Amino acid sequence: MALTGRTALLAALGSLAVGLLAPTWTGVAAVSGLLVLGVLADLLLAAPVRPLLLTRSGDTSVRLGERAEVTLTVTHPANRGNRPLRAHLRDAWPPSTGAGGPAPTAPGADRHRLTVPAGERRRVTTVLHPTRRGDRTPRQVTVRSHGPLGLAARQGSHRVPWTVRVLPPFTSRKHLPGKLARLRELDGRTSLMIRGRGTEFDSLREYVPGDDTRSIDWRASARRSEVAVRTWRPERDRHVLLVLDTGRTSAGRVGDAPRLDASLDAALLLAALASRAGDHVALLAHDRQVRASVEPRSVSGLLPALTDAMARLEPRLVESDARALVAEVLRRSPRRSLIVLFTNLDAAPVEEGLLPLLPRLTRRHEVLVAAVADPRVEEMATARGTLESVYESAAAEQARAERRRTADLLRRHGVTVVDAPPSDLPPALADAYLSLKAAGRL
Repeated sequence: MALTGRTALLAALGSLAVGLLAPTWTGVAAVSGLLVLGVLADLLLAAPVRPLLLTRSGDTSVRLGERAEVTLTVTHPANRGNRPLRAHLRDAWPPSTGAGGPAPTAPGADRHRLTVPAGERRRVTTVLHPTRRGDRTPRQVTVRSHGPLGLAARQGSHRVPWTVRVLPPFTSRKHLPGKLARLRELDGRTSLMIRGRGTEFDSLREYVPGDDTRSIDWRASARRSEVAVRTWRPERDRHVLLVLDTGRTSAGRVGDAPRLDASLDAALLLAALASRAGDHVALLAHDRQVRASVEPRSVSGLLPALTDAMARLEPRLVESDARALVAEVLRRSPRRSLIVLFTNLDAAPVEEGLLPLLPRLTRRHEVLVAAVADPRVEEMATARGTLESVYESAAAEQARAERRRTADLLRRHGVTVVDAPPSDLPPALADAYLSLKAAGRL
């Protein structure tokens, strides 16, 4: 049961009337009795809440930054009398879904007002604006059924299960057309006056003036009546394994998001580019154990599978087990592959955990390390003017020097290192992949 503001107003007016007209216990009893009778009558005339039937429909997935709509259908059974349902309804979702508005009437608010005649149904829609990745489920639906006098209401809650999966936003998608154009240029499939360069033999064709004489196939030319030249294309059907380190270093915030989110965005761009290039892309997320895994699949099914797996990933506040990670990578990649490791360049975890194990990877695979740099460190390094800013600049320079030293140690082991801020990491990583492909290192 819930009392309304109208009941409080009538009680205040009744106390005023008692004080002015009948300041006795009899007057108090009379006013209180009338108010109690009104409340009881309102409760008896209010439609019951428990028999209501509630079902959901609407969006089950949405990209971070976009909106989702979930519709709640409220059915008022006719076998409970002819009393209409006059109700306030709250569809409670976690704060990270952005379901609550600044006021009950605000767009996207989780509170609704409805009237449902007996035997009919009504639909209300809650608009969600999620602020975090992952699976989001509603808590409960609370219905407050008011009587015709507006003095009191019956209140009850229902569990109506539903799940909205919030996917990574993939903001780096805007770089994909430019990277695909460069890929076509490498493959010789553009209108530019250049030849596709690569390391994988493609076919033979007739020599035309301007061709590089080093590409002439003299044996094939001897069997023909014209001079034949070899054409090459970038390597295809290679294996690319994206390895996400979900340990404690991935939880560090860069700007408004953890490092892991920037790594996910870069991994999606690289996966889209590599799959269009004809390579087989797989995903592994690991800290002390496997958190997510996606096997190679078709071009059309790869990105949906990756985004679905990435949606549930969260940084774990544990030290990553580099030995277990390397063992899992070797188990999943029995043939030569490009291993793209998304991790941080902190000196201690890399030098104590990853470096001793790198020879096991580089002996069989091409390894590329992608790290998210903090642009705030760059700003601090250039700050001057006050004593505090000078100390900040010295600390930033020390941090930059440590990252450069760690990156140099990795390069000495034959590892390609891409260290860039969140906005620059996806295109820089895509460029590094295209350079490796053009050089025939995959």
